[in-house]
Amino acid sequence: MAWDFSTDAEFEAKLDWVRAFVRDEVAPLDVLFPGCEYLPLDDERRKIVDPLKQRVRDAGLWAPHLGPELGGQGFGAVKLTLLNEILGRTDWGPIVFGTQAPDTGNAEIIARFGTPEQKERYLAPLLAGEIFSCFSMTEPQGGADPRVFTTRARREGDEWVIDGRKYWSSNAAVASFLIIVAITNPDVPVHHGASTFLVPRDTPGVVIEDSHHVFGAHRHEPGHSLVRYEGVRVPADALLGQEGRGFEVAQSRLAGGRLHHAMRAIGVAQRAIDMMGQRARSRFTQGSSLADKQFVQGFIADSYTELMPFRLAVLHAAWLIDTQGEHAARTEIAALKVLTPKVIQSIVLRAIQVHGGLGITEQLPLVDMFTTGLALGLADGPTEAHKVNLARQLLRHYEADDPAWPEEFLGRRLAAVREKYGDLVTAVPSVPAGPPGG
Repeated sequence: MAWDFSTDAEFEAKLDWVRAFVRDEVAPLDVLFPGCEYLPLDDERRKIVDPLKQRVRDAGLWAPHLGPELGGQGFGAVKLTLLNEILGRTDWGPIVFGTQAPDTGNAEIIARFGTPEQKERYLAPLLAGEIFSCFSMTEPQGGADPRVFTTRARREGDEWVIDGRKYWSSNAAVASFLIIVAITNPDVPVHHGASTFLVPRDTPGVVIEDSHHVFGAHRHEPGHSLVRYEGVRVPADALLGQEGRGFEVAQSRLAGGRLHHAMRAIGVAQRAIDMMGQRARSRFTQGSSLADKQFVQGFIADSYTELMPFRLAVLHAAWLIDTQGEHAARTEIAALKVLTPKVIQSIVLRAIQVHGGLGITEQLPLVDMFTTGLALGLADGPTEAHKVNLARQLLRHYEADDPAWPEEFLGRRLAAVREKYGDLVTAVPSVPAGPPGG
């Protein structure tokens, strides 16, 4: 029986290096270049960031989410979790290690569904960390519900022509290319009538109408764009995957992305706990330190007991992927999608309370961290929709029973025991002989 919570010594040494590197070299970038993670590097940032990326490559840690054949490390999901929970403590960490969203998910679907030519044109520079990409799926009139999508792609000779509007196309303003989900056959269910396309952003007809920002974000951040596609013409080979299989492409990307969000959320939550603990030990009020106040002790204990099972749940989902494949972790990933925003918001809110008024100022990262939790309740589909899907997955394991008397009703259990053991069972006077009316 194999049941092991240990990390091999060689990889633990890598994690030790990552912890020190992120703390000493990467975290300062959050202060030096706030909100610039997704901006194309200018000469000033490049002279600092590029050497850090090279050190990550030299350490054999660049793009760890992909296999060696694509320039990644092939660590697998468990090791990726252990790495990402460290990177999640900073804004620049994923950029410096080549694991930033949405580019990780976009790289994975190009690697999985792309042709050799598409991989050379789009995947290679994306993996090199030289460009950014955008996944353009959500629409303003229907949110994330693909059944109401109005963006269409029609075939004209050797070209596809795309028309429509998309919203929440994150990083579209700085992306070199977009992956667009469009309806190619409106006469069949969306699961069979949507397709995905690789479209360079400078293609005529790609119009960025506006870019909106999460509240409190820096105005220079790329934001989340409202994009209009006006007769966008792309060659037939712009199709990513098979025609009509776009929903499959999108879902394969989103499932992995949800798990990556959860991995990084561990780091966000742990950072909040660390800030809370340090503040509690440092602040003296009402005759004693905050660490001596039972309310604050409760905050810290509650936060740890929320993070511990969440972290184990993420690692368990990752272990299932490593041992049985992503399909085996569908239920676990859905549950994590529900838990991730809840854990972040709950823990960060306590950290804000412990820091008092300072906690809600721009001088501390706590409000940004809390907003991250809010955003993750909406990203990749609203949490409520995932609760419904999760419940449906779970309910498949159950069958209907007697509507009057549940299987665990004592009378039914006693009848079953009597049937099994016969005269060996002595009736207890206070126990009914069986279901009423039976």
